[in-house]
Amino acid sequence: MKTDSLVAETEVSALLDLEGEIERLKKNLHAVVLAHYYQESEIQDVADFVGDSLQLSQQAAKTSAEVIVFAGVHFMAETAKILNPSKQVLLPDLAAGCSLAEGCPAPLFERFRQKYPDHIVISYINCTAEIKAMSDIICTSSNAEKIINQIPKEQPILFAPDQNLGRYLIKKTGRNLVLWPGTCVVHETFSEKKLVQLMLHHSHAKVLAHPECEAGVLQHADYIGSTSGILNYVKQSADTEFIIATEPGIIHQMEKACPDKIFIPAPPDGDCACNQCPHMRLNSLEKLYLCMKRRAPEITLNEELRLLALRPIQRMLDMS
Repeated sequence: MKTDSLVAETEVSALLDLEGEIERLKKNLHAVVLAHYYQESEIQDVADFVGDSLQLSQQAAKTSAEVIVFAGVHFMAETAKILNPSKQVLLPDLAAGCSLAEGCPAPLFERFRQKYPDHIVISYINCTAEIKAMSDIICTSSNAEKIINQIPKEQPILFAPDQNLGRYLIKKTGRNLVLWPGTCVVHETFSEKKLVQLMLHHSHAKVLAHPECEAGVLQHADYIGSTSGILNYVKQSADTEFIIATEPGIIHQMEKACPDKIFIPAPPDGDCACNQCPHMRLNSLEKLYLCMKRRAPEITLNEELRLLALRPIQRMLDMS
């Protein structure tokens, strides 16, 4: 007897034109497909908009579509639902989570926060709706420095959940942030030793890194920025060879924008493909099609929680 997943695979594999079917469903559902840079290249290519967390949040806030199909991870789809309560929000695979979000459970964070009652809470967008609801302002890697610089110097700040991004922001802003001890499973696996070896073999390559990387990796970077910032750097740079220290899904957009340039993924520690986000890669073109066809899995939120989580997101958008 076939399982549901095998039936789904058989059903999907029988289709000759998945891209065409997705385009048809977009029209029938009045849907928009949003994809993060870390998605598989074939998903990026069928998306109406590809971006990083801030760009996708802004796109979700202004879309006129009736259905938002979020090819990303759970907290991103939650953010889209927070901003669009009347729209249906679909996620191809509900298991597509995030190590940062899962590593900051609400009950533990609430006890942590209570230790610093005079601190304003700025939380990185890679967190659950419950953590957003406990925060004063949300930020992304694109706008975190800008937002912190708008907070009065005398106001102490608690930053969660990424401690590597937090340490980078301490260095950039000179602020003494209290940090929740969370990390990204992808960005913490980059090997400084292997990166240096790669740099020796590619002496002319520029090293571009995401601030979620550990300090040892960041110290070798020629540029540190968000995924969109790294992409823009590549487009504007006169250099032709780059080592990319972030999830390698972004390289697809780099190669499309700059086909004459060379992009080398930074190596992880060990021989695994640990520089690929296992959560992002749970989504597939087949799952994208099936979620649109079935209008499920759907992201739903309690309205009280949604309103509490909306406030700090709106502050972020107003301050960006």
